[in-house]
Amino acid sequence: MKMTLRKTATAVAVLVTISGGIGCGFVASVPWIRSAQVNKVVNIGDSIFALSGEIQNRLHSLAGKTFRRYATSGAELKGGDLIAPSVVNQFATARTDNSYIQTVLMDGGGNDILIPVLTLFDLYNCKKDWWESSLSSSCRGLIDNIYVDGVNLLSEMKNRGVTKVIYLGYYYTKDSLISGNLSALRQAIDYGDNKFKTACANSLVSCTFVDPRSSIVNADIIADGIHPATSGSHKIANLIWPHLSPRML
Repeated sequence: MKMTLRKTATAVAVLVTISGGIGCGFVASVPWIRSAQVNKVVNIGDSIFALSGEIQNRLHSLAGKTFRRYATSGAELKGGDLIAPSVVNQFATARTDNSYIQTVLMDGGGNDILIPVLTLFDLYNCKKDWWESSLSSSCRGLIDNIYVDGVNLLSEMKNRGVTKVIYLGYYYTKDSLISGNLSALRQAIDYGDNKFKTACANSLVSCTFVDPRSSIVNADIIADGIHPATSGSHKIANLIWPHLSPRML
């Protein structure tokens, strides 16, 4: 099923990502930073970080130093690279470039949910309509599988010498003329963030979950209903900074 999903998503990605959309190999993604002033700190993830790069720009400004970046628009948490290098593969590439990694700033799992919503007519029924009493079992099952991938990645990081992970959760998407009624994903986002928070709390590696849900409002999201505007990027960076600042020394 996952391979079929990825092939279908690749075929329609140009249509989906005209305005920035979910992000993929066909849409803007800031360049990787493979060598920086603080190479022991690495950013991996998806287009929340990679579409504009403003979160990292703000963090660089606060630190007065740069750190490495491999986050790529369109990245799923785990899998092949048909759309974009997965978060798992980004970490592997970062280790190939320089294996001394102490801190990982990341997100992951959002595109695993969003791609089938936008390209496969909500295959897993992750949108909760007004007549539904709870999030569908198929969507919960999808997110449960993503949770397992996240737990495995955190364990791999621990085994590879990472001592701190800062895991950025997802905020609520908004309705958009481009992407449709994405406010219906609110329960899926809650379920996913709770799972990612649990993965972080139970991980063998020291992991801090940064929850942006109470901070990001509709005005902080661009017209596609998904990605942070400058105000949203700065808010997210400010939430991350207290946890990242000691690691930039």
